[in-house]
Amino acid sequence: MTKLEFHFDFGSPNAYLAHLVIPAIETRTGAKFEYVPVLLGGVFKATNNVSPAISLQGIMNKGEYQGIETRRFLKKHAISNYASNPHFPVNTLQIMRGAVFAQREEFFEEYVNAVYRHMWAEQKKMDDPEVIKSALQESDLPADRILAGIQDPEVKQALIRNTEDSVARGTFGSPTFYVGDEIFFGKDRLHDVEVEIEAQKA
Repeated sequence: MTKLEFHFDFGSPNAYLAHLVIPAIETRTGAKFEYVPVLLGGVFKATNNVSPAISLQGIMNKGEYQGIETRRFLKKHAISNYASNPHFPVNTLQIMRGAVFAQREEFFEEYVNAVYRHMWAEQKKMDDPEVIKSALQESDLPADRILAGIQDPEVKQALIRNTEDSVARGTFGSPTFYVGDEIFFGKDRLHDVEVEIEAQKA
């Protein structure tokens, strides 16, 4: 089957919402998404892009409309475990390095689910080291191992490499999806991602 990728950063609420919808797509298509941790701040810097929180400043009605679309998405996919994080934007460097480390261990899926939950369902300040440690312990993850692992130079370099490689392929934000060489941006493109999966299976 064609390689299917989800390039993500925990700091993007839309990436979190996409993450919640991905399992249903996997069930319907039989495909499996490969999660690729990238640093959204690095992506923005490399592409001269900015967060919507910045780009929408001073624009009448557009932010409000995006709120309407988010509520529609939540209703369409029956998502109830989402809330805007009052600490947004959160510096995700440490938890994204944690994702790279967890990917090398046996608890990547558990780590991703836990960090996303603490960030976007429980609204925690996931750039505070003590909050991160407490959240990982609460989720029965090896907090001390993870916090040590994110200091590993190889882990740090791997996140940089992931980010650079993603930008080189066309990424400018998160969530970004690749179905083979086809790129799709944003949670609202998930239907198109699913169509492309089926087309490439044919």
